[in-house]
Amino acid sequence: MNYQDTIDYLFQKLPSYQRSGKSAYKADIGNIVKACCMLGNPHLNFKSIHVAGTNGKGSCSHMMSSILQEAGYKVGLYTSPHLKDFRERIKINGKMIPEEQVIDFVSVNKKEFEKIKMSFFEMTVAMSFQYFSENKVDIAIIECGLGGRLDSTNIITPEISVITNIGLDHTNLLGNTLEEIATEKAGIIKKGIPVMIGRKQNEILHVFEEKAKKENSKLMHAEKHNLSSDLKGNYQKENINTAVTTLQYLRNFTINEKHIINGLNKVIESTTFLGRWQTICHNPLTICDTAHNEDGLRKVMSQVSRINYSKLHCVLGVVKDKNINKILSLLPKNAIYYFCQANIPRSMDKIKLQKQSSKFNLNGEIFSSVEEALKQAQSEAKVNDLIYVGGSTFVVAEII
Repeated sequence: MNYQDTIDYLFQKLPSYQRSGKSAYKADIGNIVKACCMLGNPHLNFKSIHVAGTNGKGSCSHMMSSILQEAGYKVGLYTSPHLKDFRERIKINGKMIPEEQVIDFVSVNKKEFEKIKMSFFEMTVAMSFQYFSENKVDIAIIECGLGGRLDSTNIITPEISVITNIGLDHTNLLGNTLEEIATEKAGIIKKGIPVMIGRKQNEILHVFEEKAKKENSKLMHAEKHNLSSDLKGNYQKENINTAVTTLQYLRNFTINEKHIINGLNKVIESTTFLGRWQTICHNPLTICDTAHNEDGLRKVMSQVSRINYSKLHCVLGVVKDKNINKILSLLPKNAIYYFCQANIPRSMDKIKLQKQSSKFNLNGEIFSSVEEALKQAQSEAKVNDLIYVGGSTFVVAEII
């Protein structure tokens, strides 16, 4: 297989949550245990930080990677989903896994992995573990996919666990209340391993306290740090606090203030992180953001409201397994909407989106693609207008 054949195999032959949603989700970690056993348990060969939470996982993970890189360490980084290139999921010091490595891993292992019915995510996690092991990283930052307790990444024993925050997302899989979702996320807390809580949410704090006590794990909370980053979303302040405090409690790694400051201001350069409050055009000002749930969109819309513009143009698409009414209730009514859908099966039909949006007095036209929607918004927007592109990670992926 060449690289494109390999990617086609991964996406078309294996169940993928990114494309299909709930039907691809496996509520156990048996497969990844079997797969890693076949590979010689590569996850035992490197130190790690495990990151779970509803929002901010990717930002925190990339910030910590950038800081550790500044401190001179060889850092593995596993995140999901990707925006443009599958290889974004697996990086060492900001460089994506080479195409040849992806081809070789799939070619060598696909027959045995097919026997145990590996999913796309399980295959990707196994690939990252082997890649980090073979390249002898000093530490790997491993982001959970969904939840935590039953996530394929949850076979690692990290130096420290991180739970950024808890919001209502993936309720069809993780539960309908904050407490239920927190219980799933708390599943990454392991015996004797300290855990950092990014946002102190009093209504669910007992979930983490009880789990930490049961596992004899030290429970800590992120401290405030007056620091900035090249990631410009206002919501990044919380992620900065979480990332920096976590690294301050990381044992056996030397990280000083200069590493922290430089690392935070070089996240994009050092890790090629994209899609978070990202300006893609200045005339008219066009901003995209991957926020796609109630908690994330509330923060993004708050920042949009602080910008001085004449008219707001929203290029909007969502996935069909979200609580669409919660999302739509947060969006401004005095905007022009350009309804679209990303080119994946999970996308909500653009006609249905327009119809549902009209119930919230969000009005606009439908477009055949994200690109067409953005082109129309740019042609209609005046110099002092603002264009916002979002609602889904996959919408943003098609325009950056």
